[in-house]
Amino acid sequence: MMKGDEYFELPAPDPQARAHSGRLCELISREIAGAGGRIPFARYMELALYAPGLGYYSAGRQKFGEAGDFVTAPEISSLFSRCLARQCAQVLEEAEGGGILEFGAGSGVMARDILAWLEEAGRLPEHYLILEPSAELRARQEATLRECLPHLKARVAWLDRLPGAGFHGVVLANEVLDAMPVHRLLKKEQGLRELYVTGGGDGRFAYCEGPLSHGALAKYMAAAVPGAAMSALPDGYVFDVNLAAGAWVGSLAGLLKKGLALIIDYGYPRREYYHPQRGNGTLKCFYHHRSHDDPLIFPGLQDITAHVDFTALAESAHDQGLTVAGYTTQAAFLEACGIADMLAFDDGDPLGNVNQARQIRQLMLPGEMGEVFKVLGLTRGLDFSLLGFGGRDYTYALSSDG
Repeated sequence: MMKGDEYFELPAPDPQARAHSGRLCELISREIAGAGGRIPFARYMELALYAPGLGYYSAGRQKFGEAGDFVTAPEISSLFSRCLARQCAQVLEEAEGGGILEFGAGSGVMARDILAWLEEAGRLPEHYLILEPSAELRARQEATLRECLPHLKARVAWLDRLPGAGFHGVVLANEVLDAMPVHRLLKKEQGLRELYVTGGGDGRFAYCEGPLSHGALAKYMAAAVPGAAMSALPDGYVFDVNLAAGAWVGSLAGLLKKGLALIIDYGYPRREYYHPQRGNGTLKCFYHHRSHDDPLIFPGLQDITAHVDFTALAESAHDQGLTVAGYTTQAAFLEACGIADMLAFDDGDPLGNVNQARQIRQLMLPGEMGEVFKVLGLTRGLDFSLLGFGGRDYTYALSSDG
């Protein structure tokens, strides 16, 4: 990947971007020095993504769409958000009202399209709340909604922290958990070791090994990959462990009094997550629509993600009093929500028809987002079957026993 200052296959940052990344490198280097020469990878990932004013999600660089680094499902087609709106409408009707809370609303297009469909259907939520830590993204969301739905301004509010307990309605988290910092563990003959990040004096970082940085890691791994399963994995196997996800589910449990939390992300049930053939973990980076596996280059200029262990989420939800109401693929969820009924091909618009067909392929096909992305439904106080899981429900696959 790297030779001198050249990064094969990846476009070089422009001078302004390189200077921005350099400032973040200096911040990370100071933290490494202050910690005695190394920091856990999870801390490096947290700084690379969220350091105030410098991290990938905290700075003003374009992230979504053709001018950014990746494209999310709501950016591909409004059909995705309209299907989510149908699921929201069912819950809002059956639960006799309530609001919608969206985590990390990106460019704001999903909120826009959900609200537009719900308004047309006569089922607007009492309020649409957006929890967005990035000031730059919040400004973009506000501009999107102000331009497209100015008359709904009073229903939309941005939050700096979760609302208090007692929330009624729907919580939406689309591609939220994959961007949470993960610890990276390594199986060695002498036991589990953790990958740390060191270096930085010359603006370059490297991995080094050390003992587990957090007592919860050993407990997590003992439950996730017990005895025989661990023995079956080869030495050098890399585990990506998201300790924050359990606490995040706990915050949902403390928040939700009646309604649905819908989690959409790429990931696997546990028996697939720690598959013997997935020896390098699940970490992926996205830079100018190119995917690669080196998170230590271009800090602040690229997205860093890890796949979600949906079994761990389901177990955390169950332990904290939520019901696992459904688990399926994105394709199956969209199909059950009636995406086929929303298609509108026009004989007079062949180019539009081609674009719509391309969008459907991206959302639905197994080789695209259709099976890579999963949908998990967590509920409290609902006694009806959810629309989106009425076709193919794979909740059984979340069992640790498979």
